[in-house]
Amino acid sequence: MDLKAETREFLATRRARITPDKAGLPAYGGNRRVPGLRREEVAMLAGVSVDYYTRLERGNLGGVSEEVLEALAEALQLDDAERTHLFDLARAANASGAARSRAKRTPPGRLRPAVQRILDAMGDTPAFVRNGRLDILGANLMARALYAPVYDSPRRDPHKPVNLARFHFLDPDGARELWGDRAERMAHDAVAIVRADAGRNPYDKGLTDLVGELSTRSERFRTLWASHDVRLHRSGTKVFHHPVVGLLELDFEALVLPADAGLQLNVYTAPPGSPSDDGLKLLASWAATTLAAPAAAPAANDPTREGVTDR
Repeated sequence: MDLKAETREFLATRRARITPDKAGLPAYGGNRRVPGLRREEVAMLAGVSVDYYTRLERGNLGGVSEEVLEALAEALQLDDAERTHLFDLARAANASGAARSRAKRTPPGRLRPAVQRILDAMGDTPAFVRNGRLDILGANLMARALYAPVYDSPRRDPHKPVNLARFHFLDPDGARELWGDRAERMAHDAVAIVRADAGRNPYDKGLTDLVGELSTRSERFRTLWASHDVRLHRSGTKVFHHPVVGLLELDFEALVLPADAGLQLNVYTAPPGSPSDDGLKLLASWAATTLAAPAAAPAANDPTREGVTDR
């Protein structure tokens, strides 16, 4: 990723959406050449010089203080996800050369056996672990069943990990069938999640390759990527139009795995006694009779077990 370009376009798009009226400023003159605030107006709101803000918007975040970043986030009325993204961009800009080299060499996240056992123990609840670029690294049988259209997509490359962003943009018909009229909103959210990960990991080759692939193959992805929107994925409700059990309205919680940087556990539940709860029971029955059960985890004294210890 071009970190300066990322920073420049993020700040410019955030500035463009804030009108003087929204910022509490008088709009002098009726013919403004920019859709939102001028640079000098942002500089005034943030309490910095115009030259300094111009330097920041050109992508030069080297040496910027936390106080200035906070003031800039306030001036641009950034939400939690956008503020976090700004700080991530600044952190990356100020990383040492050694840190950048390590980031480029960092292998993709792997699921530890202990985490897979946790997933498998959640037998009645769909649960999976993903990384920031939306690769599904591990799932229990219920999640495999819930996301069957993603796993079984005819557009899926078997040599690449199951990836929700690829499903949205390379199999859009499948995405619309699974999520109905919410598919477009979820596609936007998927891009915003990947964009946020790009701020945290701008030197991640796997992420760069994914963005390049989707930009080449999907005009819809290119359009959404250019918006520079970012999103935190913490909790909410998703509606599935499952091909076997029908409509499921499920609450989800995203739980960060502290020992595995960049990975999070997504868990889906339904209120007890609700139609969706009944649907999950039907899904469990279908999964048990139709899908192959995951291989049993090797015992602790099994000599073939990976040499990975819990952290």
